Amino acid sequence: PPAPHACSSMTLWSRTPAEGGPQPNKLQSSTSSSCDPVLRPIIRRRARSLPTLPERRKQAAAQCQVPVCQRRMNRVRFADALGLELTEVKVFQTGEDPSIPLHVLSRLSINSDLWYSSSDLEFTMQCLVPDFQQPADCMDFSSRLQEQQVCLERVTSSDLGLSGTIQVRNVAFEKQVSVRYTFNHWESLHEVCARWHSSIPEKNGQGQVDVFTFFLPVPPFLLQLCSVVQFAARYQVNGWEYWDNNRGKNYSLTCRTHPLKMPRECEESWIHFI
Repeated sequence: PPAPHACSSMTLWSRTPAEGGPQPNKLQSSTSSSCDPVLRPIIRRRARSLPTLPERRKQAAAQCQVPVCQRRMNRVRFADALGLELTEVKVFQTGEDPSIPLHVLSRLSINSDLWYSSSDLEFTMQCLVPDFQQPADCMDFSSRLQEQQVCLERVTSSDLGLSGTIQVRNVAFEKQVSVRYTFNHWESLHEVCARWHSSIPEKNGQGQVDVFTFFLPVPPFLLQLCSVVQFAARYQVNGWEYWDNNRGKNYSLTCRTHPLKMPRECEESWIHFI
């Protein structure tokens, strides 16, 4: 009988500079065999997937925690004319109605009346009304200024507070004018400095008068009926102190209802104001 067929194989290896391990020699056959087919090793590198959207968000958040990014972040704060916060977070329970300030409700009711009215609307508002005649309109204003060295000229009220002007005699260049006021009949008091506005000649032509302006902030919760604001003007110059306290009675303003008429053509402007 014929002898069995014997298979012989031989493998050649070589090293390349880029790869450290032995690899089949590419110049010769990888495996020489009289029985098995020639095999070629195939090596493929798996492609790396792009990060998903949640992963990208995590990477962006991690980058913003770097101290350099934290120093560049700016904070914005909103405040009103009194420096109080304009924003406030409050969580309401089920069945709990939000509390709306009275002055907001009054303006909303005015807006509603304007919308449904076909003629001029007359309504009332609560505001501080002076209990005295404006000193600048009095006949003895000049004599009071000569006597006291300081005299209130005029005061007006608004939703934010009281603003007015004070005249003082120009005794010296260095001077300080302030207004001392109270909301509770002098149980506690506050004081604000007045600012120089202009210089005008006296009516008698003998000297010069400096005009100062002031503003007294009045919180909205004090605008209730019969609330009273009292104040007096103080003038400090050359080591002396002069007062204008309305001849000992102080200047007072009382919160009262004041009638106002709103023309129909002012409807749009009032809506924008609200």
